[in-house]
Amino acid sequence: MAGKKYENALKKIDRTKRYPLKDATGLLPQTKISSKHDETVDVSVRLGVNPKHADQMVRGAVVYPHGTGKTIRVLVIAKGDKAKEAQDAGADHVGAEDMIEKIQKENWFEFDSMVATPDMMGLVGRIGRILGPKGLMPNPKVGTVTPDIGKAVRELKAGRVEFRVEKSGIVHARFGKLSFGPEKLEANLRAMLELLLKLKPSTAKGTYMKSVVISTTHGPGIKVDPSELVQAAAK
Repeated sequence: MAGKKYENALKKIDRTKRYPLKDATGLLPQTKISSKHDETVDVSVRLGVNPKHADQMVRGAVVYPHGTGKTIRVLVIAKGDKAKEAQDAGADHVGAEDMIEKIQKENWFEFDSMVATPDMMGLVGRIGRILGPKGLMPNPKVGTVTPDIGKAVRELKAGRVEFRVEKSGIVHARFGKLSFGPEKLEANLRAMLELLLKLKPSTAKGTYMKSVVISTTHGPGIKVDPSELVQAAAK
């Protein structure tokens, strides 16, 4: 049955065409496969960069205007006033040595993002080998190592998404749920692509945004034409 639904969804798309943002997000509801779940919507962007070179490593974090539709559990490593600031901002877990020990000894990972104050990074570094492979290591480049703990927590809870280019030169990110509707999904996708354009390394040569494809969790890919954004960014 799923195969038949996929084939029907595929018929709604011209696979040779690159759609403007508005048209592409407008097509998403027609490519829905599951009738039981509110499917997540993802974007894959192939960039003209070589991530092997440090100066072409594209990474960052986007705060979507309409969130992601997912509840993010935030762990903050901080002490004193900064710990209270984290609690007031809505952090799910706050601690210092106790939390590091809990992760080490109990293999506890009931959180989606870790934020730390700069003075706590020596402590966090003790479990870097555990956090790194899971993509949970705090990093100042994406705002998860910061003295402004309250802001970081609020942004993460509001739907802030971290991303980084993979070895193959592709950035993958979710940008909402199908139930958001085309207009909100378009606004979220636009925010993501505009940020990627701003992060273009000065050493990147040739076409930077080579391809953009969006899809629901189980649906077929829809090619997006980013030229309107590229032209606006160039002005």
